[in-house]
Amino acid sequence: MAHAEGQHHPAAGQGHAAAGAQHHEVGQQHPLGIYFKIWGLLFVLSTASYLVDYFHFQGYLRWALILVFMLLKAGLIVAVFMHMLWERLAIVYAILVPPLLLLVLLGIGAMEADYTFFTRGEFFGSQTAAPTHGPGATGPVQHR
Repeated sequence: MAHAEGQHHPAAGQGHAAAGAQHHEVGQQHPLGIYFKIWGLLFVLSTASYLVDYFHFQGYLRWALILVFMLLKAGLIVAVFMHMLWERLAIVYAILVPPLLLLVLLGIGAMEADYTFFTRGEFFGSQTAAPTHGPGATGPVQHR
């Protein structure tokens, strides 16, 4: 049976053990060029986030741009410098899903807080009748 070069049959014997020891991998080696490219892209994104303040963007546009640039920079750092781009999908899910779930739960809590604040304003703001007793009463209280 013919085998491709570099592949050995398991029953070929122990004679190939010394030759196989030369083919071990110590770790992943990535070209330095990708790190320099990501560094340059991070520099460009940081410059863009500073330009948001320089050009005096205001309101939701300002915060949206700052958040987009921040998330892009964080994503690049996690993907390349923390080697998540080359990890197994299970590890990526184990690291990324909990913070995303936390953000979803915080968003739900913020919507609930807005709803509670709105309903309190509607309920307490609609009572415009003057109090009949206590501080702020409009007239003398008559007792029988």
